[in-house]
Amino acid sequence: MLSHAVSGPTRREIVLLGLLLFSLLWISKATFGVRESRSSSLKMPSQTTIVPSTEAERWRTRVSWSSKMVPTTKIISHVPGWTIFDNLFLLNGTVFVVTDDPETVPKRQTMISTAVNIANGPAAVASRVPTDKEFRVISTDDAKALFGTSANLIDGTTWIVNDPPQFVTHYFHWSAELFFGFWRTYSSLDPAIPENGTSLLPALRRIWFSHLDAVHWRDYALMNQWVLRSSFPSLTAEYSADWQDRAEMGRPVMLDRVILSDRAAAMTGNHFIQTERTASEAFELPGSVHWWSTIRSEVIKFSGLDGQIGGGIAHNPVITYVSRQEWGRRMLIQEDHENLVKELYKLRDNYGYEVNVVSMDKLSRVEQFQLSARTTIMMGIHGNGLTSLVWMKPSPRATVIEFFYPGGFAATFTHPEVPPLAYPEGFQGNEIPLDGKVVARLCLDRLRSSNE
Repeated sequence: MLSHAVSGPTRREIVLLGLLLFSLLWISKATFGVRESRSSSLKMPSQTTIVPSTEAERWRTRVSWSSKMVPTTKIISHVPGWTIFDNLFLLNGTVFVVTDDPETVPKRQTMISTAVNIANGPAAVASRVPTDKEFRVISTDDAKALFGTSANLIDGTTWIVNDPPQFVTHYFHWSAELFFGFWRTYSSLDPAIPENGTSLLPALRRIWFSHLDAVHWRDYALMNQWVLRSSFPSLTAEYSADWQDRAEMGRPVMLDRVILSDRAAAMTGNHFIQTERTASEAFELPGSVHWWSTIRSEVIKFSGLDGQIGGGIAHNPVITYVSRQEWGRRMLIQEDHENLVKELYKLRDNYGYEVNVVSMDKLSRVEQFQLSARTTIMMGIHGNGLTSLVWMKPSPRATVIEFFYPGGFAATFTHPEVPPLAYPEGFQGNEIPLDGKVVARLCLDRLRSSNE
């Protein structure tokens, strides 16, 4: 058997081993150093210093005044039914205006109502008159006694809709009346809105339906939702149950800015008496001639088209006849309808205009918005069937032709300086006469004379 003696490492082996250990330690330290540098910008949960991102928003949840005076409410703008407030207070479901100058506050019934269904007659009118349950004007001293030393803060811009569900669940009453009036009111704060609709106004943060549940603001055609969500994608909504929740908490709330709309309050105004349209009151406020372009542009872009499309200036004119012949109510004499279609198609064949004869309810929402946006001349029987005209682009050529029963008139979409309202027998009937040749000639004259 052979035996081997175990000898110690040589000097050369010791040096090589040392170099190897040193190299491993250096590589390990460099690797950990890279990992630490990547995570250094993110503070660990145990650290007290938090660096907010550039997108973070400062929390504003309460406003306190302690020994100071309660913030006063400012009425920024007002016409019957449409009022803009800063620092508006709510407590137990009641709206409070805090001011030491109560004489500067408009009459209560021109701002708010009891929000009961609208009906005719003295008793119905009396039932809509607001009381202290709906709205109060109090001094700063009374506010401090009532609210204490602080209130929850609702920041940003809030739209409070103080209407019953009676009219809201209808595309016309929403888009061409309630929403129309809201934006006319709010946009009055930015009278420099240009043609492309860009605005310096902060986007609407939320909408509160104080007397509507989550179902009864939506219309059967789902158009209301499209208009609201496409205009203000980040908007949140609260409903009557949420309003009640806040009331039952028994704690005061102060809202930064509020647009308060109320149908019954608007009915107290002179323009409503002339037109029977609540939005007409808002047109007493200052504003840009392009005020609606902000909303129109967003709605049309959401449908997939350029927000500035339409008008019939840069592109071939588009004539759209909105037919009601299958609705069973408010229709042309069938022969007159057929003659109108024939005359419009002659315009198409002879002049190259695009002509569309449509029943809007047969089109998808996208198709309705896109067609309306491209339309230069829209025509049809008077009434809410022509609601889509609000998505047309204003231009020297843009025209709406509304068909009325002889001797009748309703100011559904028109300026107050028009013939008096009249509803003769047959006004809502199915035998409305029309001369198609006259309508076609009007279209031709309009398009020829508006080439600028």
